[in-house]
Amino acid sequence: MNARVLVPWKSVSDALGDLGDLADGNLTVEVFTGHAPAPDDLGDVVFFTVPYDRPFSTEPIPRLSGVRVVQTLTAGYEHLVALLPAGVTLCTARGLHDSSTAEHALGLILAAQRELPRWVRAQDEGLWEHAHTRSLADCRVLIVGYGSVGSALDARLCACEAETVRVARQPRPDEQVFGVADLDGLLPSADIVVLITPLSAESRGLLNARRLALLPDGALVVNVGRGPVLDTSAILAETASGRLRAALDVTDPEPLPADHPLWHSPGTIITPHVAGGAASFYPKAKDFIVQQVRRFAAGEPLRNVIAEPMSAQ
Repeated sequence: MNARVLVPWKSVSDALGDLGDLADGNLTVEVFTGHAPAPDDLGDVVFFTVPYDRPFSTEPIPRLSGVRVVQTLTAGYEHLVALLPAGVTLCTARGLHDSSTAEHALGLILAAQRELPRWVRAQDEGLWEHAHTRSLADCRVLIVGYGSVGSALDARLCACEAETVRVARQPRPDEQVFGVADLDGLLPSADIVVLITPLSAESRGLLNARRLALLPDGALVVNVGRGPVLDTSAILAETASGRLRAALDVTDPEPLPADHPLWHSPGTIITPHVAGGAASFYPKAKDFIVQQVRRFAAGEPLRNVIAEPMSAQ
């Protein structure tokens, strides 16, 4: 059998070397970066790694007639479901973005609590404006979507002397994790809510106008999960009135149009979906792809397999 594995970086291809001695036949590794469309001849591709954050990352997928495994470099996969050929094994990058996303979420929280954008603007104008701000210490933070990223954020928040409340899709009493059904009762006492949930039919609009209204005045809403989990019109109304604040790495729509009022809403910080792409991600991703391809070539179980990919639409 002559078959190909497509990986996103030459460093991965170099690390894998010749897979012929591991595979049942001739298995070769080639690089597809996602900077441009893939070549026409893709019929012999059996393992495809979706390049991370590139304009043509998913372009080849519908043309991969013989593909057996599609490996994402994102924890979420809702954007791929409609593209996958039947019978394909889908694997995610769960765990690879934990540190980078948790760092960014913490950065957004600290920037909002300590009003860093205000001081940056004052520096641009050469103004010395002395004032006291909120703090993160002693705040009650709801982590909504308590998985591996949530756990990484939890550790960082505890180091900052915050009280954390963990919320997942289903309660896990042995881990002190509440279920989403408990959310209404938890929101009124939250100083900060962090959304890290994947997008699904259940999570779409999870934090809507009714639930935002349950938050106390001055609360901060942080979203580093998926934009549609937070109702854009509702958070815009709350921030425009000055009742709530927001720090968003993901938005709905995305990219956020330049004329969208959310850009200039009071008490709002926006970053352009960059939480997962910090330097710490890349060496972890390289090692993960190398190990995953070697497992595939040797016929061993793969990691992070999605049993039944379901559409988020």
